[in-house]
Amino acid sequence: MNPSAGDVEYEPVSVKAVLAEMKDTAELLIDLSFSAVLHGSDDVAREVLDLEARMDVLQMRARMSLLMAARSPEDAEQLAPVLGVVGAAEKISDAAGDIAKVVLEDIGLPDAMRAALPEAVETLVRAELATDSGFAGRTLGAADLETETGVRVIAIRRGRDWITNPDRDTRLDAGDSLLLRGTEDGIADVYERATGHAYEPPAEVDPGIEDLERAVDSIVLMKNMSELGVDLAYGSVLFDSEAVAEEVVELEAEVDALQSRFEAWTLRAAARVDDPVSLRGLVHLANATEVVSDAAVEISEGVLRGLGTHPVVEQAVEESDEVIVRRTVAPDSEFDGATLGDREVETETGMRVIAVRRSTGDERDWIIQPGPTTELRAGDVFLAKGTRSGAERLAALTGEEAAD
Repeated sequence: MNPSAGDVEYEPVSVKAVLAEMKDTAELLIDLSFSAVLHGSDDVAREVLDLEARMDVLQMRARMSLLMAARSPEDAEQLAPVLGVVGAAEKISDAAGDIAKVVLEDIGLPDAMRAALPEAVETLVRAELATDSGFAGRTLGAADLETETGVRVIAIRRGRDWITNPDRDTRLDAGDSLLLRGTEDGIADVYERATGHAYEPPAEVDPGIEDLERAVDSIVLMKNMSELGVDLAYGSVLFDSEAVAEEVVELEAEVDALQSRFEAWTLRAAARVDDPVSLRGLVHLANATEVVSDAAVEISEGVLRGLGTHPVVEQAVEESDEVIVRRTVAPDSEFDGATLGDREVETETGMRVIAVRRSTGDERDWIIQPGPTTELRAGDVFLAKGTRSGAERLAALTGEEAAD
């Protein structure tokens, strides 16, 4: 085989490192692909396709290494869930590529889609670091953006290279293209300080047709639920929790139901728009988002089937760029009786609480998609996602170590 022609040859690699990179790349791809749609950016869409090609190489290397490691039926049983995680990351990558092609191939999206997307997730923008910016020449740790603004640099494009997991020691250079993620207010502040130009959010658009507005809203909700499903799936693997894995299955079922309603609303809207072809992109987005939801179930399938979590997957999730931690609310702590909004967890730490487990007698219930009004109580266990530095700040606030 000729590696220069794009072929991949077997070489000894750390499966743990490859899985961690695949997880980080898959999550970055979801953000980038929807950002490309939001801004109608061909440049960002092309970056998605480049990263998708990179993911293809990663998954092939992971599969080769896993095949070399399987020497007995027992090995095969242990490694089967790992293959599921590899396949799921690849599916997410392919779905992100399909979303990017909506932009690159001008498949067609109503303006209402771009107006609604900021409500789907935290804002993600691309900012080129100006020579005279106060951030130029400083490390992310020195800039301390997360603490000051709640904005995180999730990736950096430097020339033709990507830094997909920047940390506090990563230096920012003039000319870097920074991918910033955070609230609208925080993004506006950081964007102006980085580029020297004011941030202009996408203009609001009145969809004008109720069914079209419902269709767009359903995609926004599907995307939120699919991303949450991926987060919970990795959480179920990290903590070998069948209860969390079952929540992933429930979310996938809800996404399927939403897709059915979306199809009905889109068909009705098509009869009342000037150019029904402009709705093709919506259909592509919905299909790609549903694939992400299916992939989340695939990640947690080993836990659901009682095969447990292979240590290499657990270590990969722990060592990936965005970590998932579990904390317990101690009696009479600052969190006991406070809402997530009261504690401003995300603003203070950059960590996003993705689920709360509450024990009532012998019953244990999960609160999925907790919001600012969700009250925490003594004994509650919550899962939070974010950076390592954010996890350390959260631990300091709670005074708790990770729960068992």
